[in-house]
Amino acid sequence: MPRPAEPGRTALLSAGARVAEDKGLRGLSINAVVELAGMAKGTFYHHFSDRRSYVVALHRRYHDELTQTVAAAIAELPPGPERLRAGVAAYLDACLATRGTKAFLAQSRTDTDLLDEVHARNQLAAAALEPDLVDIGWPDPAAVAHLLVAMVAEIALTELYGEGPRPDLRAAALLLIESPPA
Repeated sequence: MPRPAEPGRTALLSAGARVAEDKGLRGLSINAVVELAGMAKGTFYHHFSDRRSYVVALHRRYHDELTQTVAAAIAELPPGPERLRAGVAAYLDACLATRGTKAFLAQSRTDTDLLDEVHARNQLAAAALEPDLVDIGWPDPAAVAHLLVAMVAEIALTELYGEGPRPDLRAAALLLIESPPA
């Protein structure tokens, strides 16, 4: 009878998030993960076929948690500028507070194992922003959503490396987006 995925899978993913935060994606080895999780290497391979599938699972978990945080922040708000502001703030605040942000925002952009994942997550985020941008009055909400995702990701990295919120950047991005051309 096969063993259930939990709690071993969760322990391995939690350990990997800590390793990624401390050593980055390049320093994320299977040995470091199993050592931190206190598990045998064979247990790792019971849950993940290889390092690539593991890193993809870590990336998905990280972004799923961010998505849940943003969804909770905007759940009761109708599409429009208020929901857009609340979602951007929730995302940026969560990036500052979430383990592994540097690895999964900055390093994942150049990790060939994650390029498809990064692209897919950016597309999902942009699609979620479109109703707000339609309400604001943008004639091409898909294009503006794509640019907003890029701006917010850059703000997240700037805040992370500067070790704190940047109200000036947050306000500037929202001012640009909330002021569609006439």
